[in-house]
Amino acid sequence: MEENDLRVERAKELLKHDLFIEAFDTLEKELKDRWQNSGSNEADARESCWLALQLLYQVKRHIESIVTTGRLDELAKKTGPII
Repeated sequence: MEENDLRVERAKELLKHDLFIEAFDTLEKELKDRWQNSGSNEADARESCWLALQLLYQVKRHIESIVTTGRLDELAKKTGPII
């Protein structure tokens, strides 16, 4: 198995792993709760929660992009170059 194929498989496993899912869901819920329950005078706290949520989503999108890129590479190997 090539190094890139192994990387793709690890990314797939990570996205399906119970602890990853639990950690992501827990952090997302906590941040949303803090954001929604912040007072009207806590704009900095809301911005901080929003930024943390965006970073959390970016991490997940990065891992998902590894899987997607791997699938595209696999398809390109099967079909050959598209010009």
